[in-house]
Amino acid sequence: MTSLRHRLMTVPHRLRRLRQRLAAADTRAQEGSAIVEFVFLGVLMLVPLIYLTLMVARVQAGSYAATQAAREAGRAFVTAASEDSASGRAQAAAAIAFTDQGFTGDQATLAIACAASPCFTPEAKVEMSTTVTVPLPLIPSFARDVIPLEVPVSATQVVTIDRFRG
Repeated sequence: MTSLRHRLMTVPHRLRRLRQRLAAADTRAQEGSAIVEFVFLGVLMLVPLIYLTLMVARVQAGSYAATQAAREAGRAFVTAASEDSASGRAQAAAAIAFTDQGFTGDQATLAIACAASPCFTPEAKVEMSTTVTVPLPLIPSFARDVIPLEVPVSATQVVTIDRFRG
């Protein structure tokens, strides 16, 4: 009878020891898994964040290119010696601004609109409109043919011909 009572009283003690052993074995089995999980989740979160940063930077470069091209084309146009050379100067200035930000001729355009005829009428307004098509980075060309993966960015600059030009 005492041995049965002794056995029954030691059951909670044995269960406690068994739980401790299982917990220790579980802890040893999971050693290092936190590092693996952290690296996996870190890479999983970091890749889209890096792509988003690249995309925003490229669109911002397109915005800078469009703004700078419109401004410089307007300056080049109104400072030209004659109306014949003004358009060529504006196109050249815009091309330099587009190239400065890494955009080619087929991705960027410049449109010149005069409010008066001839364009060099004193105090006449001349509008320079630029458009840059920014392709999203790291997208293959075959995907671009199916889905439009480009962001159009435009800028407008209005310049005034000098009153006392001559």
